[in-house]
Amino acid sequence: MPLRALLRSSPATYALPLLIGFILIPLHQDLSTWLTAHYWPSATGGASLALRFVGPACAAVAAWEGARLARGRSFHQAPARSPLAIAAPALLPVVIMGAAGMATALVATAAAADVGAGLPDFGVLAVGGVLLLANTLVGFIAGRVLHPLIAVPLVLISSYIVNDYPATFDIPWLRYLVGEGLDSCCAVDEVLDTRALVSAGVFATAVCLAAAVLIQRRGERLALFCALALLAGGTGLGWYSARNVGYEAVRARPSDSLICDGSQPQICLWPELGDRADMVRSQARKTVARLQNAGIQVPGTLTMAAKPGPMASKLGISSDTDAAHVPSGVASGLLPTEAPACARQGKAYPGEVAYGPVAAWLYTIAGEPSGTVAGRFGDKDTALAQAILKQPRGIQLIWYQRNMKALLSCGVEPQLALRGGTG
Repeated sequence: MPLRALLRSSPATYALPLLIGFILIPLHQDLSTWLTAHYWPSATGGASLALRFVGPACAAVAAWEGARLARGRSFHQAPARSPLAIAAPALLPVVIMGAAGMATALVATAAAADVGAGLPDFGVLAVGGVLLLANTLVGFIAGRVLHPLIAVPLVLISSYIVNDYPATFDIPWLRYLVGEGLDSCCAVDEVLDTRALVSAGVFATAVCLAAAVLIQRRGERLALFCALALLAGGTGLGWYSARNVGYEAVRARPSDSLICDGSQPQICLWPELGDRADMVRSQARKTVARLQNAGIQVPGTLTMAAKPGPMASKLGISSDTDAAHVPSGVASGLLPTEAPACARQGKAYPGEVAYGPVAAWLYTIAGEPSGTVAGRFGDKDTALAQAILKQPRGIQLIWYQRNMKALLSCGVEPQLALRGGTG
């Protein structure tokens, strides 16, 4: 049958406008809220959120097609064609519908992230395609064995549960089997962990193969055994691939894409900053000068890399930052990003109370407006920082160094109040 005739007769053609409308209207905000500006991996990963809705839609339409062919006894009237050869033309419009739905989601996220020139992550797109095919084939099987009035709603609801609910379990690898977690990719200093992609790809491929066996050899015990073996193998391999992946399927972005410029300090930025790079470098150097004038030592390199190397500090800015946020980005790199190992092992950590006042003092020195600092760290810590700023520079540095030592260990008591009652 010509493709035009297939599309004209398929329910997928009529479901497609509804699917696209759902993606562009009620789902659009969820797709675009947490994207990283100008970063294709984030736009591609964000689009994968639509899988949990497009997959069930494909399964439901495929179930209708399976029921239609079963009622018409198509599998008994064309012995010259295999069951898979009969099913393939009926499912082609469903696959096209799913692809069009995901393409709509990708266009929406790419526009929201303002990615500009570049290419999406083809690994995510390939895995998404296999997952959609798996949903389609499973829905088709359900339609062959159940009445359409039962199969369609049952498959729609079941597919949504399988695609969406694994994220609610405290088992990270389980969500990656069905392609969940890919939408958390990525901050500009992160890339997708390929182990999560492999897990979803292997499992979805196993489901597709198992479904193909059941379609081709329906009713045979050997086919059922082979399908179960494929599912077990796919689940096992998917678990093995993602077993050590945490709750976020991301890893540090390789630093070879950084563009470094200047010296004292050298400033390394991701290419996604584009024409903002000169502004960031200018503001960062002004911030460094203010910190150094206050007696604060700043490493020779400021970098946007997720894990700065020796003699470097993290420049904590976003890919769409503006001049007002650069000072805080520089200051944040001078503060510890987590509690010391002793505190994580359960030991008492008295220095914890020093973080707010020290950070408020440091951000103010860097050039952050006092109102912004108060909103970030609270009025009490900001008031203490302002009181410290009224002291001579030498006293301020002693206060800063003492409390930084407390932040970095469990054995140093913080000293927030100066002699004479300040704080």
